[in-house]
Amino acid sequence: MTATTGKKELSLEQSKELLQTLKTRFEKNMDRHKDLEWDKVQAKLEADTEKLWSLNEMERTEGEPDVIDYDEKTDEYVFCDCSAESPKGRRSLCYDREALEARKKHKPENSALDMAAEMGIELLTEDQYRALQKLGNFDKKTSSWVQTPPDIRKLGGALFCDYRFGHVFVYHNGADSYYAARGFRGLLKV
Repeated sequence: MTATTGKKELSLEQSKELLQTLKTRFEKNMDRHKDLEWDKVQAKLEADTEKLWSLNEMERTEGEPDVIDYDEKTDEYVFCDCSAESPKGRRSLCYDREALEARKKHKPENSALDMAAEMGIELLTEDQYRALQKLGNFDKKTSSWVQTPPDIRKLGGALFCDYRFGHVFVYHNGADSYYAARGFRGLLKV
């Protein structure tokens, strides 16, 4: 955030650097977004400084965001964390605020849902996680929290996914659990 306005925006220099990083990644991974043009993506990003700030947060926490889809109905590009493993800067988090507050000892620094909200992004759903795996093999050594249905969360649980043995696996754990190898992947529409 800028100190003077409290608004979530980057300096001109930060914006240029981030746009160059995103362009390089976009061009290097064209199989993730066939038939899309960087110039159109960049124009959308330059028109929405808060979304650019959110992408910078994804990059800062080592998520390596990239375009994975385009929604024609809403005219939005879909960015997702495409780092090989769950982003390093977003690990060792329990699932949500309720779980964080329920821990009596050894509380993690934050929760996945709170951190995602602070960054202006959403956790992937199970379906989005499965779709991402069609673009590459992610989380072969780590795992990522995914959005959890209310009935599971109400009973104290939360869901996470990983990729092992050529398959996506969905597991459950107590929402208050946290591990060094579990983080979360984010999604942002621009």
